[in-house]
Amino acid sequence: MSDNQELPLQPVPTMTNDKDENINIDLDNEPKYSGDEQEPKLATVKMLLESIGQTVTVAFPLRSPISELITHFAKELRMPEKILQVTFKEKVLDNQLSLSQIEVEPNTTVSMELHSKDPINEPLRPYKLRQDISMPDVITVRIDEGQSMSRDVVVEIERNNFRKPYLGGVRHRMNGKEFHHASAQTLPPQRPDKGVIRYCRDTQTIQARHRVIQTTNEQSTQMSKPGYFVTTDNDRFLTPHRYQTAEEKFDILNKKAIIIQKYFRRWLAKRDVNILREAFQARLQYEFEEKQRKIQERQNRYQHDLDRRLNPRTKDDFDVLYAALEKWREEEIAKINATKQGASRKAALALLVDEETELLATIDRYKTEAQKYNKEVNIQRFIERVAQPKRWKYKDGTTTEMDTPYSIRARELMQIYNTITMKFLTLDERLDILLTLKHTVKEHECRLTQEVIQLIDREADLLMRGTKEENLSGLRQRIATLFLQYIKTPTFNPGVVRHLKVPQDPVIAQEQKTLYCRSCQKYYPSTEFSVSSTNANIGKCRQCFRLENIANKRTDQTKFKFLLKKIEKEECAYSDGARCIFFLTTNDIEYMFKNIWDSHSVLSEESDIYTLTFVRWNRREEFSPWNCILLTLQEASAHLKMEDVEANYSEPFRKKIRYKHAVSRSHFLKLVEHVSHYHEQLQQANASKDMTITALKIGRQRGTPTAMANTSA
Repeated sequence: MSDNQELPLQPVPTMTNDKDENINIDLDNEPKYSGDEQEPKLATVKMLLESIGQTVTVAFPLRSPISELITHFAKELRMPEKILQVTFKEKVLDNQLSLSQIEVEPNTTVSMELHSKDPINEPLRPYKLRQDISMPDVITVRIDEGQSMSRDVVVEIERNNFRKPYLGGVRHRMNGKEFHHASAQTLPPQRPDKGVIRYCRDTQTIQARHRVIQTTNEQSTQMSKPGYFVTTDNDRFLTPHRYQTAEEKFDILNKKAIIIQKYFRRWLAKRDVNILREAFQARLQYEFEEKQRKIQERQNRYQHDLDRRLNPRTKDDFDVLYAALEKWREEEIAKINATKQGASRKAALALLVDEETELLATIDRYKTEAQKYNKEVNIQRFIERVAQPKRWKYKDGTTTEMDTPYSIRARELMQIYNTITMKFLTLDERLDILLTLKHTVKEHECRLTQEVIQLIDREADLLMRGTKEENLSGLRQRIATLFLQYIKTPTFNPGVVRHLKVPQDPVIAQEQKTLYCRSCQKYYPSTEFSVSSTNANIGKCRQCFRLENIANKRTDQTKFKFLLKKIEKEECAYSDGARCIFFLTTNDIEYMFKNIWDSHSVLSEESDIYTLTFVRWNRREEFSPWNCILLTLQEASAHLKMEDVEANYSEPFRKKIRYKHAVSRSHFLKLVEHVSHYHEQLQQANASKDMTITALKIGRQRGTPTAMANTSA
C-alpha cells in the first residue's frame, strides 16, 4: 500500500528543546479534508514558549484563525485558553486573524511567541509528549479509479507496540512524495493452528527402527531396446572370487586387529618414552638451575661479606673483622711456633703484637667513621619513627593508619630539621627556613629556645654580611644539635615520650625494673641484659658481653643469627602458639649446632650453615631443642611432609635422634622446667574455662537467675 496523492498530509508538530533535539508529535485536532476537496496550504509555525525555553514546531493551515492554534496549545499545556496570547514581531495577534492575513507565504516558516497573560499566577507549563495516539480501529479509504469513478475500501488498523522496519521504497522526483514497500505495512503470515503441540520433546525426537528391506532398484534392470540406447562406456566387468567362509573372514579380521593393536601399543610406548624424556630433561634443567642458583648465592654471600669487611657499619660487621683478626693471629702464632724457637720466636711474637695493634687501630678508625655515619642515620630513623601515625593490622593483612596531633606535630618538626640540615641552599631559602625555625621555637620560652634564637639571629646576620658557607658549618651544626634536643624534649614534642629509653614519668620510671651489672658496676634497665635459657641468674649487660667478646673470644655469630631468624619465621608460619623458640638466644643456637648436632646434617652430612635449618622432629608439637632435627632445606621440606616419622625412619636412626634430644633436654633444663610450668598453667586455665562454661550451661538449663549467679560466682 502506498501513500494516496488525494489524501491530505496530516500536520505534524515537533518540539525542539535547548539542545536542538526534534521530537515528532501528532495533532488530533487538525481539520480533516475529503478526497474531493483541494489540499490545504500549510505553513510551519515555530512557537517559542519563552518562560520555559522550549520551541514547538507545528504545521498549520494558512486559512485557520490563530484561535485554533491557541486552542491546540491550551489543550497540550493543560491551561485555559483565555490566559494565552500569541505575539508576532513583538505585537499581540488577534485570535480571529489567520496566517494569510499577516502575510505568511505557503510552505514557509514563521516564528511566533506564546505568552501567559498572568505569568506570576498562571505561568506556562512544560510541553510534554503524548505517548498514546488516538486513532480509530477502522477507517474508510476512497480510491480514485479514473473517469470520475471511485470506490471505498474499509481498512482495519492493527496496533503494534514495536517499530516497523524500513524496507526501502521510492520517491517521486516531481512532487517529492515517498512510496514505501508493502511488506513494511503488514505482519508476516501465521501458521494455522492444527491443535497439535509442535514445540515439545516428543515431536522433536526421532524414533529409529532398524529393518532389512529390499529396494525396488535392485529388482529391475535397464537395457537397450528398440528406440532406447544405453551406453556401455562406464560399465565394469566383475569376476567372482572364491567363496569366503565365516571362519576365514574372522581370521582376517583377527590379523588386522593384531596389526592395529601393535601400532597402538607402539604409539603408547613412544608417548611414555617422550614423557620420560621430557621429565628427564626437566630434571636436568632443574638441577642445573639449582646448581647455578647455589653458586650465585655463594658468590653474593662472599661479595656481601667482602663489602662488610671493607666498609663496616654495624656491630655485626665489626664482629666479622675481629673474628678475621683472631683467625689471622692464631694462624701466625701457629706458623711461628712451628718454624722458630728461642729469641727469634720471641722477636716474631713481638712483631706480631705490633701488627695486631696496628690492625686494631685501623678497626678503631673504621669505628669512628661508622659512628659518624650511623649517627645521622639513627637520628633520621628516630624522628621518622616518632612522626609515624598509629597503625592497626587486621587478620586479613590490611592496615589502618590514624594521624594524631602528636604525630602531626612530630612530622612538622621532622620536616624543619631535614630542611635546616640540607646543603647548597640559596641565601633566600636559608633565611626563609631560619625564620620558620625561629617562629617554631618561640612558641615556648626557656633557656634552650633562647639559645636557639640567638644562634639563628647570629647566622642570619653573618649571611647578610656575605660570610662563606664553609665558615658557618660549626654554627649550623650547633643549631641542628640544639633543635634535635628540642625535638627530643617531651614538653615541645609530646609524641617522643614513648620512644625515649629513659621514661620521663617518675611513676613509670619506678615501675621499670632496674638491674645491676657486676662487670661494669652500673645500673641498667632490664632490657639491656640478655636472658639466658640455661642460667637462672642475670649476668653481665650486653655492652660487657660485647667488650668481653672483642677482648677474648672474638667470635662471629652472624651465621647463627641468620639461622635463628629463619627458625623464628618458620615457627610463626605454624600459628599454633609456639613460644619455646623465642626463649632461645644466638649462643643457644650455636651450642646446638656445634656441640649437639656436630655442625652438619644428620642425613647428608652437609656442613654449609646457609643451606641447613632446624625443623620440628614431630611437627604436631612446638619447636624446642628436644624436638628438632638439623637438615638441609630440601631434606626439611621432605621431612615435614611425613605423617609418622617413627614409621619412616629406621630404628638406629631414631635411637640416634632420641639420644641427641636427651642431651639437649639435660643442657636446657631450666627451659624444660619453664615450658612444663607454662603448659600446666595453660591446662589449668582451659580446665577452669571449661568448668565455667559447663556451669553456665547448667544454670541456663535450670532457668533460675539465682542458679546462674551462683554458677558464675
